Amino acid sequence: MAKASTKLQAGYTTVMPYLRVHDAKAAIAFYKKAFGAKERFHLAMANKIGHADMEIAGCVIMLSDEFPEMGVIGPKSLKGTSVTLTLMVENCDAAVKKAVAAGATIKRPPTDEFYGDRSASLEDPFGHEWMLQQHIEDVAPKEMQRRLDAMMVAAPAPPKSAKPKKK
Repeated sequence: MAKASTKLQAGYTTVMPYLRVHDAKAAIAFYKKAFGAKERFHLAMANKIGHADMEIAGCVIMLSDEFPEMGVIGPKSLKGTSVTLTLMVENCDAAVKKAVAAGATIKRPPTDEFYGDRSASLEDPFGHEWMLQQHIEDVAPKEMQRRLDAMMVAAPAPPKSAKPKKK
């Protein structure tokens, strides 16, 4: 067995997302159609995919099928996710249309944002959230903060939760 190097393996970065999905074969097909993913390889475990490497715009994304018996479950089984994957695109509107045609659901339509990007949020058929962003303007952090502050002043206050009446 060859001795492992402490360097990164060619084609990998220090941090990479690893998606767990129900039906990895369908997920790979969706990511190819929606985001132009290229499957580098996958490893089969019986009738499931134990591991797959895909590449989207030069970035590696790993994924596998769910294996509940090992605690490996995806967002559909969890009934939600707390993670958003951001994908920088040339044209946000066109990328959203392509992803929706492949089966994604729009959570927030394309909008020009205070931080200088046109962005939209989508949920893929496997429960993962994606933010598609197109850079449209360079905005310095101080200006971003000014714009955010102004936006928050203009936004209506969230409703106060109703307290139960005492008997």
